[in-house]
Amino acid sequence: MKKLLKLRGFYLFLGLAGGSFGSYLTLLLKQGGLDSGRIGMLMATGTLIAICIQPLWGVISDRYNQARLVLILSVAVPAVLAVFYQSEYFIVLLVVYTLSTIFSSTQAPIADSYAIVAANKAGSTYGSIRMMLSIGAAVGAYAGSQYVSHFSVSTIWVPFLLLSSVAVVFALTLPKQAEENRMMSQSFSKGIKTLLGNKIFLAFLGGSFLVNQTMTAFGTYFVLAFQSVGGSTSHAGIALFIASFTNFPSMLYASKVIKKLGRERTLLLGALIYVLRWGIQFAFPTPGVMIGVQVLHGLSFGLFYVAAVEYVSHITLPEMQATGQSVFNIVFSGFAGILGNLLNGILLREGGVWLMNLSCMLSSALGVLLIFYVSRSTRKRILIPVASERASL
Repeated sequence: MKKLLKLRGFYLFLGLAGGSFGSYLTLLLKQGGLDSGRIGMLMATGTLIAICIQPLWGVISDRYNQARLVLILSVAVPAVLAVFYQSEYFIVLLVVYTLSTIFSSTQAPIADSYAIVAANKAGSTYGSIRMMLSIGAAVGAYAGSQYVSHFSVSTIWVPFLLLSSVAVVFALTLPKQAEENRMMSQSFSKGIKTLLGNKIFLAFLGGSFLVNQTMTAFGTYFVLAFQSVGGSTSHAGIALFIASFTNFPSMLYASKVIKKLGRERTLLLGALIYVLRWGIQFAFPTPGVMIGVQVLHGLSFGLFYVAAVEYVSHITLPEMQATGQSVFNIVFSGFAGILGNLLNGILLREGGVWLMNLSCMLSSALGVLLIFYVSRSTRKRILIPVASERASL
């Protein structure tokens, strides 16, 4: 029980820090002279380098039994480096973002490894722990908008550093390594080869990629897009608060939805709501609609993400759990982030919000088709080679 409280505290302050800073980073970069195209290039390059480095974190975390140390560094280093985003030199911004992403990219797999094990031991659910990140992000996003409205955006790193420091304190109270962590029990390359040899898993990854690349239009460019149609920074904070807060019920009740519909149908439902949210914004690109449509965020991202994590955990063997989650994270957050930051940044610059939302709607629709294939294959009981007998579809 104490570990659950510690993890919830960690996720809460991680969300507060990220929500108060991440959504306004593009505003800070734009103030420094970058347009959305160059911002996308900067973020895509940093993410690509981080993906190449990510397997090394698995070695440090598991072979050297240093999960807690890696988790602490993943929070502390980006927080300290944030002050340098005020630089007017593109190369400095690129180095800072790249280093920050290299460290922060390991947060999700490491923290989730603690959360999943702790939840199982306590008879709780992963979603009930992960929802604290959404609550923190909701409050942090709104607080960040108020901070930017009353103070200079160039000092947004101050609350980010303070809140991240509290998250580090919580991380220091966690065990050195998550119990029953079987990461890196086989070679990373062999695990990837095994996973990618399955066409259903590939379809799942493809659908996740197409769906989540649209999220950079929200996570990276929402404030810029909102301002481009006449919205204010303060109202953007309200929209971000609504989006993050709707993750709270989604994360809390995701397990019940999954039990009723199944993992694959829950994935399909989440993907369909992605199409709906982008379709509404494409048809009505106004500040009021862009605020109101955020009530769909939890039903789209929240349901999809929890179902996806549980889907990967279900279909992979115990000794391949970390490899499966790492591959999913690389595609879902890494490659999708690269394409999304590049594509949506260019579309926003060249065609405005209308063109970016159209692209996101079409990409989500293609993702729905691939997830539908995964769901249909499950109903036909096609067995997945990477699964054990208990996890056969």
